[in-house]
Amino acid sequence: MIFNSITFLLFLPLVFILYWSLKDKRLVYQNALLLISSYVFYGWWDWRFLGLIAFSTIVDFITGRVISKSESKRKKKAYLFISVFSNLGLLGFFKYYNFFVSSFEQMLLDLGLSFDTWTLQIILPIGISFYTFQTLSYTIDIYKGRIKHTNDFLSFAVFVSFFPQLVAGPIERASHLLPQFHKKRNFEYNDAINGLSLIAYGFFKKIVIADRLAIYVNSVFSDIDNANTISLILGVTFFSFQIYADFSGYSLIARGVSKLLGFDLMVNFNRPYLATNIPDFWRRWHISLSTWFRDYLYIPLGGNRVSLLRNYNNLLIVFLVSGLWHGANWTFVVWGGLHGIYQIIYIQSKRLFKFNQQENFILKMFNIIFVFSLVTFTWIFFRAENVQQAFQIINKLLEFNFSFNLAQISAEKGPFNLLLSIFSIILLYASYLLPKNLDFKNERQSVLFNTITILIIFLIGVNGKTEFIYFQF
Repeated sequence: MIFNSITFLLFLPLVFILYWSLKDKRLVYQNALLLISSYVFYGWWDWRFLGLIAFSTIVDFITGRVISKSESKRKKKAYLFISVFSNLGLLGFFKYYNFFVSSFEQMLLDLGLSFDTWTLQIILPIGISFYTFQTLSYTIDIYKGRIKHTNDFLSFAVFVSFFPQLVAGPIERASHLLPQFHKKRNFEYNDAINGLSLIAYGFFKKIVIADRLAIYVNSVFSDIDNANTISLILGVTFFSFQIYADFSGYSLIARGVSKLLGFDLMVNFNRPYLATNIPDFWRRWHISLSTWFRDYLYIPLGGNRVSLLRNYNNLLIVFLVSGLWHGANWTFVVWGGLHGIYQIIYIQSKRLFKFNQQENFILKMFNIIFVFSLVTFTWIFFRAENVQQAFQIINKLLEFNFSFNLAQISAEKGPFNLLLSIFSIILLYASYLLPKNLDFKNERQSVLFNTITILIIFLIGVNGKTEFIYFQF
């Protein structure tokens, strides 16, 4: 089940009504309804994958409990290993088995050797990368003494499978989300109105911006041989905005749905394309994932408390792993590696040159455009089907073929879609003038915003049900 489907538009009101009808009952009833709803939501794709969530839930609930109660450090480590091995084992098998087998086979072929490998027809369970990291952080935090285990299995099961953020995040920490399942929730009218505003804004980003830009992006990337420099620049730039609007739109809807149910999720995006340097970009982009890698990989490796060379090595490892987390393809590894290199260059440049801390407006705008250009270049590898296609695009860009052919530049869908795509980007930046987190001063402003947003969706939004990009991860 996806947010932008008729099924979900019927599912959510039903859950909402049933959920709040139980507010005067014991908390266990609301949590039980959320668990059933979450399993229905996820099982709508393929009920067989529910076993994976149930397995992760049981393993981490038991290991977390044992780690917390055990006084033996050796036993704690053993059960932490069971949790890590179980979670990463599932993720590795379903997401990376065929990738590594095929890569190994290709390496042998390149060396002139032949070797029969065994690949499987494995279907990637939607959202496995997200809920695996979420459950894994629970046992690690218990082992590190940051949180205590929970004895409430039902609350923990809902924490793992909470349907608004189950499929594409944000990746919540147990320290933030789990206690919310232990407390009685009361319906707050203002929170519900704010939640509706977040949902409306999320659908605006998805249907008006992301899906509109996707029409042009898909037409360019499907016919690279006939694309010129201008059409490719537009295609790559549009994808940069498409993936941001698509993913941040999902996060907004997840936060909005959660608010309707009395929960608070973390902010996952903070206007990343206004970043003035690469570290600033990663403090704004997919915040739940970047902070996860910071706390559970970068810092344990030594972070920046080690020698400069080792710090650079730690950064590369983190970003290479982050790239691989996104998908079983060398394109994602290159994408992550480029961001790691960007980080190293920035740190080294900062050491060699004294940056002006008091940036004037012109310098700030230059930095924003420069960082956006660097990030957009890496999206070429993220969007390409393989590394060869990515380099084909780069070679075509370097041909500097700026012949202006409107029919070619506007691709298959005509100039009208091109103009609407550009207009949608303008609307995106105009929306930055809205109050942060859509925290309007009164109900009237919220209702006005929702009305205008829904009207825009119906007027220039793209019809048709399209999955969110990050569902594939």
